[in-house]
Amino acid sequence: MDFSYPKNEKLKSKTTIDLLFSEGKSVSKYPLRLVYVENPSDTEFLKFGVSVSKKYFKKAVDRNYYKRVLRECYRLNKSLLLENIEKNYAIMFFYQTKDRLPYSEIHQKTILLFEKFIAEIKK
Repeated sequence: MDFSYPKNEKLKSKTTIDLLFSEGKSVSKYPLRLVYVENPSDTEFLKFGVSVSKKYFKKAVDRNYYKRVLRECYRLNKSLLLENIEKNYAIMFFYQTKDRLPYSEIHQKTILLFEKFIAEIKK
């Protein structure tokens, strides 16, 4: 099982990000939200990005901490996604609350969110 988060999995393309926000669908599990769009143009199977709003965390130190936590949760649980999806997807992961939740709770919510996402795309 590969627990890495290599450079080629990172969502960096401006056109893909614009497509994500214009045509993407979302699923959420408080306080996390996942916006996704099918990405047929990309050769990579899964592109993933994280975002924490400046609205909720004014200091960059706090935003960066939660971005690290979200990336770590993705890295440890991406096998859930890779085993259950057949198409290419671009995914953006958001932390959307002022509450400072502990890592363990965010990790549990991530697993629930990924399961909800898998159920949504299998419909």
